[in-house]
This record gives sequence, C-alpha cells and structure tokens, in this order.
Amino acid sequence: MAENDLKVIVKAKELAVHTFKLTSNCNRYPKKYRHSLVDRMQIKSLDIYDTLFEANRVNNMTRKQERCETITRAITLCDELLFYIELSMELGLLTDSSAEYWSKMVRDVKYMSLAWRTKERQ
Repeated sequence: MAENDLKVIVKAKELAVHTFKLTSNCNRYPKKYRHSLVDRMQIKSLDIYDTLFEANRVNNMTRKQERCETITRAITLCDELLFYIELSMELGLLTDSSAEYWSKMVRDVKYMSLAWRTKERQ
C-alpha cells in the first residue's frame, strides 16, 4: 500500500489477510462450515476493505453524504463479521485468545471508521 493510504484502509487489508489465513485452515474450520460460515466471513472481510476504499474515493466536497453512508456501510459490515467470529467461538471453532485477537482487529477498523465518519460530518 502507498504511504498516503488511510490507516483504516491499511488495517482493513490486514484484517482481510488475517481472516483468509485463519479461515483457510481446514483443521480449524472443517468442510461442513466452508460454504455456510467461512465464505461469509471471507466475503465480509473483503467487503469491509472494498467499502472503505470506495468511501475514500468519493469526493468529499460534492458528495459528503454519500461518503458518510459508505463509511456507515463498512461499520455495519464490521458488526456482521464480529457476529460470525462470536458464532465461531460458540461452535468451538476458535479459542478464546484467537477470537479475542481477531475481534480486536475488527473493532480497530470499526472504531477508526466511526472516527472518520464523525470527522466527515463536522
């Protein structure tokens, strides 16, 4: 990534990489969870990155409302991914420490997005 990329976009990319590495482990996520849970988690992580990248491309001067709505969509995606992580833990697919680390990555992106949206609204 370029030096001038928003830190939240860099963190979203790191989140996507971590999500793919963790969910691609067949010992952690057996085949029966591939299409029902793993695909959704991987797609959500990519959608978070895509949505934040898109928000950064929206012209802030002429389309401020659209930019805020796009950031809000990324925040919602973070909440959805957090649910899937919690579900994985409840199903015994993740250890507490693994779920905690992954959830922190998601929350970091979420809170940075919230701060960005707040700044945009001012």
